[in-house]
Amino acid sequence: MSGFFAARLRAAGFKRLIAAVVLALSMALPGVWSAANAQDYRFSDVAIEGNQRIEGATILSFAGITRGESLSQGQLNDAYQRILASGLFETVELEPRGNTLLIRVTEFPTINRIAFEGNNRIKDDALGGFIQSRARQVFSPTQAERDAATIAEAYAQNGRVAARVTPKVIRRSDNRVDLVFEIFEGRGIEVQRIGFSGNRAFSDRRLRRVIQSKQTGLLRALIQRDSFVEDRVNFDRQVLTDFYNSRGYVDFRVTGVNAELARERDAYFITFTVQEGQQFRFGEITTVSEFPGVDAAEYHDTLKIRPGVIYSPTLVENSIARMERLAVSNGVDFLRIEPRVTRNERDLTLDLEFVLLRGPRVFVERIDIEGNTTTLDRVIRRQFDTAEGDPFNPRAIRQAAERIRALRFFANVDVNAREGSRPDQVIIKADVEETTTGSVSVGASFSTDSGLGLQFGFSERNFLGRGQQLTFNILGTADNINYNIGFVEPAFLGRDVALGLDFAFRETERDNSLFDTAIGVFRPSLTFPTGENTRFGVFYNVGYSEMSNYKGTSGILQNDIARGGLWTSSAGYEFIYDTRRKGLNPKAGVLLSFGQEFAGIGGDNEFIKTTARAVAETDVFREEVTLRAIFEAGAIQFNSGQNSRFLDRFATSVMRGFDSNGMGPVEGDEHLGGDYFAALKFEAEFPIGLPEEFGITGGAFYDIGSIWGIGDKGSAVLPLDSTSFEPRHVIGLSLFWNSPFGPIRMDFSNVLKSEPGDREQSFNLTARTNF
Repeated sequence: MSGFFAARLRAAGFKRLIAAVVLALSMALPGVWSAANAQDYRFSDVAIEGNQRIEGATILSFAGITRGESLSQGQLNDAYQRILASGLFETVELEPRGNTLLIRVTEFPTINRIAFEGNNRIKDDALGGFIQSRARQVFSPTQAERDAATIAEAYAQNGRVAARVTPKVIRRSDNRVDLVFEIFEGRGIEVQRIGFSGNRAFSDRRLRRVIQSKQTGLLRALIQRDSFVEDRVNFDRQVLTDFYNSRGYVDFRVTGVNAELARERDAYFITFTVQEGQQFRFGEITTVSEFPGVDAAEYHDTLKIRPGVIYSPTLVENSIARMERLAVSNGVDFLRIEPRVTRNERDLTLDLEFVLLRGPRVFVERIDIEGNTTTLDRVIRRQFDTAEGDPFNPRAIRQAAERIRALRFFANVDVNAREGSRPDQVIIKADVEETTTGSVSVGASFSTDSGLGLQFGFSERNFLGRGQQLTFNILGTADNINYNIGFVEPAFLGRDVALGLDFAFRETERDNSLFDTAIGVFRPSLTFPTGENTRFGVFYNVGYSEMSNYKGTSGILQNDIARGGLWTSSAGYEFIYDTRRKGLNPKAGVLLSFGQEFAGIGGDNEFIKTTARAVAETDVFREEVTLRAIFEAGAIQFNSGQNSRFLDRFATSVMRGFDSNGMGPVEGDEHLGGDYFAALKFEAEFPIGLPEEFGITGGAFYDIGSIWGIGDKGSAVLPLDSTSFEPRHVIGLSLFWNSPFGPIRMDFSNVLKSEPGDREQSFNLTARTNF
């Protein structure tokens, strides 16, 4: 016990000693500090040493010191801090020497060059655009560190969150340095699995098709969408919300996103937690007017939505846009349409009332465009329906911003409105960031009809910054070669009219193993909208076609060859109705097209050619299965006693299960093509149980169709089916693969009914096309 008390007494004595020392210092320091501050300096001269590029007067201006001025120690310290804060000097010293103040500086070196080492995923040119440091500028360690952080963030956006960037300095002569960014890219962290929690209406598989993030798939080295990118995941939240809202789930929310890193730190597991809510439909739909002189009934008649239709904000937006267009055509300014929604929880409907109001009298003072280094102002400006001096419509400005983004000329588009020079005016500012718009492609293709082919292509969708499209393609196989050149001016004469100029030349050898062909076509065209879902196009064709080196025995084909090369001059039109993007049902779409071509405007041929196509598609079984029906038909009728040639007739395969030019009129063993064709195709596409990241789905189809008719057959003996519609029937299975090389389709066919002379084809591999 005595030891314990002794220790306590020693501790107490030590504490008293510390307290005494602190008290003494607190009494002495104020005097010392006051003495230091009391010392003033007055310099009659200022000497500067060490500066090579920076003028002495500039350094004095940074210091803020005037000769003969009385300065305290604190003011000298402030001068030191100001010189150092200029960012031009590596070291700064201020030394009083009697009546002279010596300022000694060491300038930061200039950057001789900037280099990147260790980068493979992101090229030097791209990295150079991220950083602020530049050659022949003053080197700043702080800026170099910021640049290193920017580069690391760029790698994180590409899914390489483990990337490390270290700035290194290599000293050179004449106070210069080389700035080198040493980059360790690390491995890309993949998204191993994407799951959803709380979803009942749609499966995980269906929702994974909606979002931009993708799971690790086949041939990952050729794609990058399976890397984890935080900004993409945030974008997916909005995409999921839009998907559910367009299907009537107005209360849908993404309550959380959990991105869990695997133990090996080489993969992410992402889980979206969602709250779907109930699906609502439109209830009662009414329109009222609080705008004097505006008839609500007239505007109500423009509505296409009806009670019972699944609610969608897009349909509401489209309805408001129609009403506003009607107001413009009626000369009604400042009309605003306010949708008022009333929920009916019992029957899960939303009553919608469109209220026509007088909006504020605000005009557009001007439209400013910034950031377009390549694209001309007029390309962006024509996306605005609003011009300077027009009434300001926020909805029209938002729609213009979407149209600018849809051009795909810019990496970022930001359109905002701010107050103008007067309270009743606004200035619209469009801030854009250019991106690459050209591409060069070199590749190979294969089909069971043409075999192996090599392709070279060039495409520029913003030619010379004018918003014009220019394409050039060459495709060659063992037996033929195709050249295609296309040009499109989307705003001909400043209007919503697309001018197209297309030139194509095709030369084949041993086509159908019987003769050679040479075909050239020049086709100018004009296309313009005629309604919300319709477009109308007119065109003119001038072409030359020739058949030669015939090796067969068909009298009809011999007559075709004997006619030699012929010129065709024709004009025509095409009408298209398309509801795939603006239809009332987001799960279904319809595409209708009808066109005619009239030849005989000069040239050697005189005919009328008619083609029609109708496609309907819908998703069923919680949008897991796609059902599709396609009808296609065509007819060509020659006038003035002329007969069609093989090159004029429909000869290529119009349905699966047959070779190209493997069905229809035949003379002996040689197919001749037909003046008429018709085909009706039904198909379904569905998952087959493979992991979705493989990108492989299955399908089944049933086709019925025929090619027939050949004009005046002369003395040739043709089968009966060549002169009338004799249907062929085919069933089969398909495999669809969204490969890194593009969508591929494989069809396995079984012909149920054919005609004599038909050449069947049990397997076909082609590039998939969407309707």
